[in-house]
Amino acid sequence: MTVNPLEDPFYYLTNFQQVLAWLQQRYADVLSPQEQAFIERFGQLPRASQALLVRMVMRKGEHFRLGKLQYPEIGAPALAVQPLLELGWVDDQAPLTLDQVFEVLLKGEILACFGAAIDQPKAKKAAWLDALRESFPQPQTLHQWYPALDDRLLSLTIMDLCDRLRLMFFGNLYQDWSEFVLADLGIYTYEKVEFCAESRGLRSREDVEAFLYLHGCQQAFEGGEDVSQVVARIHALDSANPWLHRRRDKLLFLLGQHCERLADWPAALAIYRQCHYPGARVRLIRVLERCAEYALALELATQAELAPQSAAEQQQVLRMLPRLRRKLGGPPAPRLKPREVERLDLNLPRVDPALSVEFHVQAHLDDPAAPVHYVENSLINSLFGLLCWPAIFAPLPGAFFHPFQRGPVDLLSEDFHARRAELFQACLGELDDGRYATTIRQRFHAKAGVQSPFVFWGALTEELLEQALLCLPAEHLRHWFERLLQDIKANRAGMPDLIQFWPQQKTYRMIEVKGPGDRLQDNQLRWLEFCHAHQMPIAVCYVQWALP
Repeated sequence: MTVNPLEDPFYYLTNFQQVLAWLQQRYADVLSPQEQAFIERFGQLPRASQALLVRMVMRKGEHFRLGKLQYPEIGAPALAVQPLLELGWVDDQAPLTLDQVFEVLLKGEILACFGAAIDQPKAKKAAWLDALRESFPQPQTLHQWYPALDDRLLSLTIMDLCDRLRLMFFGNLYQDWSEFVLADLGIYTYEKVEFCAESRGLRSREDVEAFLYLHGCQQAFEGGEDVSQVVARIHALDSANPWLHRRRDKLLFLLGQHCERLADWPAALAIYRQCHYPGARVRLIRVLERCAEYALALELATQAELAPQSAAEQQQVLRMLPRLRRKLGGPPAPRLKPREVERLDLNLPRVDPALSVEFHVQAHLDDPAAPVHYVENSLINSLFGLLCWPAIFAPLPGAFFHPFQRGPVDLLSEDFHARRAELFQACLGELDDGRYATTIRQRFHAKAGVQSPFVFWGALTEELLEQALLCLPAEHLRHWFERLLQDIKANRAGMPDLIQFWPQQKTYRMIEVKGPGDRLQDNQLRWLEFCHAHQMPIAVCYVQWALP
């Protein structure tokens, strides 16, 4: 009989202790003396004190009222907190700003605390806060703010340290301690990957500091700091970690886009010229064109045409080149005639306005002998994810850092496929001899519900899977899968909305649906072109709503 970990009242403490043990085992050479000392002293605390600290760390914010820290397994919080106060990990005399006071007090308590200073007792807390800020600029302890309050305030002083420990464990700051609970409840199940000694995203103390430095740069930007100052700080970072280099370039790319939105073309140019994030070269060409630097834009676009970084870049560059040549006085370039696409025109009653146009088309075309499924990106991605599971979850250095990963960290890196070329070749090789169908079926059942960056468990039913394996030729599957591997970020989206199967004939048709006024997007156009190039049956369905 399996025991539910959450039945242990100290389950959260057990999870925290597992993280500390993991870090001691795998990051001992990276931990700072302060972090090492914390782990050692934490293990020496009484259990109730450990539990109270973890409860506070896992809650939102850094300030907590003692009266709201009531947990049956901990007992009296005033006793449990005493060792934490002595260590300085918790402070009960921390000064609070007026904004912080408003966060920890209830509305009635604020009225009692500030009394006559509040002119409109029935107004909202935000209005009171705006009105009182100028009169109360100095921070004070909660007792000084509100002497009559029968409660104490406990403030964490080690949240930054705990965030660094969380960063080293997860390799990011967006995952938190709730991951353990979600896994314990069975809401999320993760693939078990063997971790090698090199499986660390943050390989040194310098890497930890560099990550936090970049995180600080992003927070400064989001907080409104001058973009030029943020960019200068980013360029001051020196790191040999390729994973951090990609994070750095992604942040620069976001800053470049921000400058574009502000029409600050010189700043955008300066950023994109030093950014290697995918898509930065096309943005640079666009900004050069905006600045009327047509010759430079054409030169760069010509280079991109000869050696495109991706199909998405190639598509955009081919659209830009005729315009740039025309602006430089060149001859008008003949427009490429778009490839003929099978077209379906439907005039349908809008039976249920709450349902999308895709569902209306699906219901109209669906037939027992020719079932239609609304799959969009889910089907092809899922078949790929199931067949290539061993390659995707291969325990390569720098791919998996901790047990709660949906997929490898380098999934969207340019060398993702190259690093696993032989593994993917072995997986796709099963398409040549027919083994793939059995493999996909077996993994559909064996891996059911396990998190994957490709498999859409909520959309992939056994009926859909069997119809797909019966009607989709192995040759077409190979074409789709190889295209995915060329550019995962761009190509795992934009696939047709619907797929219709004819099981008796073992054939199929994909259908892209467009409602009134809708148009094909770039990634959809690329998929249409790809399917036509490989003689895959595909149609675009244009819908008009019938008048009532």
